[in-house]
Amino acid sequence: MGYRIAALALAVCLTAAGQGPAYSVEKLSSALKNIATDSQHKYSDAELAGFLARVKLSERLDDRTLESWQSQLGLGAKATAALRKLRDQSQSLPAAAVAAPAEAPRPIAIPSAQEQAAILEDVRKYALSYSQNLPDFICTEVERRFDALPAPGGTPSWRQLDELTKRLTYFEQKEEYQLRMRNNSVVVNQDVKSAGGAQAFGDFGSMMRGVFEPATQAAFEWDSWRTLHSERVMAFKYRVAVERSRWHIISDPDHDIIAGYHGWFDVDPATHAVMRIALVADSIPPDFPVRSASDTLDYSYQDLSGETFLLPSNAEIDMSMGNRMTRNHKEFKIYRKYSADAVITYDGDLTAVDCKDPRNKDAKECKQAAPIKH
Repeated sequence: MGYRIAALALAVCLTAAGQGPAYSVEKLSSALKNIATDSQHKYSDAELAGFLARVKLSERLDDRTLESWQSQLGLGAKATAALRKLRDQSQSLPAAAVAAPAEAPRPIAIPSAQEQAAILEDVRKYALSYSQNLPDFICTEVERRFDALPAPGGTPSWRQLDELTKRLTYFEQKEEYQLRMRNNSVVVNQDVKSAGGAQAFGDFGSMMRGVFEPATQAAFEWDSWRTLHSERVMAFKYRVAVERSRWHIISDPDHDIIAGYHGWFDVDPATHAVMRIALVADSIPPDFPVRSASDTLDYSYQDLSGETFLLPSNAEIDMSMGNRMTRNHKEFKIYRKYSADAVITYDGDLTAVDCKDPRNKDAKECKQAAPIKH
């Protein structure tokens, strides 16, 4: 009962005192669960993020625990960002004294070499046909951009620079991005590149093709069984030599290289679909402005007009450039099957409107909607 009282009252106490007791991972887990299940008060994403911003940890928060909380408790973007900051700040602390909330999977046999080869062939077929099997759709991409100074041996202190809200149209296997909001301000008729800064595109299949196309001649290796979003997955490592790579890293118009890369991907053991893929650059020339670059993309199941598709859910892109580090966190939401009448409004409270639904025929958004031309 003590955890529940602390969870409900902590935001007020910390606001008044300016600080709070150091939380163990177990104690914070209990507090979050009690807040999420509180029937008396439905805490908003912003309220929960404000609570987490004042929490101090006594133990190291790891990725697995964070992912478990995010999937089990349905945390919003702001609360998740606050937890990631706690994770980064806690890396020099001792390991948690208790196991992560998600139960560790029971030890199971590693697939034989023949089984691994068959699995990888299935994954290759899935990856290379992924884009062709996607329907035309629209969605919202929210990108939060951060920077920090390098902290050798420590944890970078990330500072949020801005937040970009984009309308992403996937039509005939081509992506089109339109900038709709910057921070809390609506923008009109601005190309997404006008926002400047570090940006990345091509999340709907291009990363998988860069690993599994035969021309890359990627070398694959079994890594381990893992837990991703409370589900068991198979993890494989890979490497693509710079001679076979087509991955460009562009610092400015005068600095453009092709880098080799390595990484890993997580596979659903039942369907052999890719659930997460990570890419890390190597073979970067010593005189190139960008010193390191990585990209991690997560997929989750989304409903589009009664059909279920595995689509990007979030991505994180990290780069370092000498005396500066950047991090772009992208979240994909409000997926809708594409039609000229489909509308997503951008007014600080993202909503989706289907103008073909007769109930919405008088909606302001539908009266103003115009077909998108490609």
